[in-house]
Amino acid sequence: MAYSTIDDPSAHFQTAFYTGNATQRNITNDGNSDLQPDWVWIKCVSAVESHMWYDSSRGVTKDLRSGGTAAENTNAQGLQAFNSDGFQLGTLQNVNFDTKTLVAWQWKANGGTLTTNDASATSVGTHDSQYQANTTAGFSIVTWTGNAEQETLAHGLGATPDMIWIKNRADSEGWWVGSASAGSISGGKYLLLHNDNALATNSTSFVNQDPTSTVFRVGGSNSTADNAINGNSDNMIAYCFTSIKGYSKIGSYTGNGRSDGAFVYTGFKPAWLLIKRTDSSTSWRVFDSKRDTHNVVKSRLFPDVTDAANTSQNTLDFLSNGFRFVSTNSGSNASGGTYLYMAFAEHPFVSSGGVPVTAR
Repeated sequence: MAYSTIDDPSAHFQTAFYTGNATQRNITNDGNSDLQPDWVWIKCVSAVESHMWYDSSRGVTKDLRSGGTAAENTNAQGLQAFNSDGFQLGTLQNVNFDTKTLVAWQWKANGGTLTTNDASATSVGTHDSQYQANTTAGFSIVTWTGNAEQETLAHGLGATPDMIWIKNRADSEGWWVGSASAGSISGGKYLLLHNDNALATNSTSFVNQDPTSTVFRVGGSNSTADNAINGNSDNMIAYCFTSIKGYSKIGSYTGNGRSDGAFVYTGFKPAWLLIKRTDSSTSWRVFDSKRDTHNVVKSRLFPDVTDAANTSQNTLDFLSNGFRFVSTNSGSNASGGTYLYMAFAEHPFVSSGGVPVTAR
């Protein structure tokens, strides 16, 4: 029987769905718990606009964008504050487009409180870093100044990351993704969040060592590191995730090419789901329970492009204990296709007190 130490996932993750008004405003969450987010990912659902990322480690008004290689940008009219139960927006169209619908996915780390790891003093890692970690929910944000060397960095999770996203904030570099569920990290396997490329290998400049419960590696089999993951004197960032039973799940599955499957067990009713086909060039896609409140779920957003949501095809059902595909779409359920996914819970399948969740 499934169980969880997190009976209320809204204390750590929530989705806000709102209509823009081009006026400074507060967006307030409506989950069971108040959530002061540390990472906010905003996308205009009904228009072509960039995916806008803000986090409390870098500070308000500083955005990164998943659908491209742009360096960090500062705009005073973007996200202006992380509130006790939501966030404040300015007039920037990307995040507050007048009359358009927008979605904001939000995760809690550590309230913007950073831990500085002096690697020489702590003997954790080989290079200094700062992190804020939510060990309960398996999420941390790591920042550091790159040095173009092969290094290991503290991530603060207290558990081995199942997925890591890395970006050079200072240069026009993409998002590099490593996950053991997609392929051997120690073999230099990687995906790129900013495009639809299949899983690739670069054991020289990416990573040739698996992460541990304390550190992750930047740099491959030689002494240097690719500019994208440890640029010399550049500000760098990594988002690290580890699965938490009953709350989050990172894994893989094989499609069956039928409209009555495949089924993927997560141990909870999903609130948010990210999928990437790894053996073929197809876009990343995100689904959530706020935009599709009932099955079938079909509103797809694509982190690697700026497109509006695509609702042209029934895709999947969110179930009490996972998700099941109802389409043969090659981006999510091709026969024999291999896929990476990451999901966060609306409710655990069974709470710590033994209470089962209801289906949709």
